[in-house]
Amino acid sequence: MTQMGRALREMGIGWIAAYSPQAKGRIERSFETDQDRLVKELRLAKVTTMPAANRFLKKEYWPEWNARFARSLEGVVNLHRPLTPQFDLAAALSHVEQRVIRNDYTVSFAGRSYQIGRKDVKAGMKGQRLRIELRLEGELRARYEGQYVELGECGVKTSVQPALPRKPVRKDHNAGGKSSWMEGFFDRPGPELWQAVQGADTKI
Repeated sequence: MTQMGRALREMGIGWIAAYSPQAKGRIERSFETDQDRLVKELRLAKVTTMPAANRFLKKEYWPEWNARFARSLEGVVNLHRPLTPQFDLAAALSHVEQRVIRNDYTVSFAGRSYQIGRKDVKAGMKGQRLRIELRLEGELRARYEGQYVELGECGVKTSVQPALPRKPVRKDHNAGGKSSWMEGFFDRPGPELWQAVQGADTKI
């Protein structure tokens, strides 16, 4: 489930999928005017910058669009429900992830490790899931079995891998080694080419 779907479910709000006929009909009617008419009107108005486009929308396009397509709310029943104390908007509108509590009562989130406060440690927490909420204002909260617990940052999580043992370098024919079989090779020139060829014929 996406973050949007989770937030709507926690607030008890139903939603209509964009691929449904109801949603398709509304968006297609909007596209018919926005993607066709709006582009042409912007061109006719010689709008070339974003500020100019916003002014055109506010002063000319939206008033005409609302006059043509808007519907009066007279006689429409307000179906909005009052916000009761049982709804925690800050929690529902957070970025929520689940984390498994480790044996030392720590959890990891966003590359950092956090320790559950000693007063909030309970029996049976190890291996269980902790709900992490990253609030819109940047605050990090954690909830276990419906109750908020205190979190303290342990520091940036770092992974140090042990160095693998290196194999001994073979220096007899390794390009980076100090081989001795070529020493003095160019100091002992061979016979002239005609002598080498003649010697080869004699052997044959």
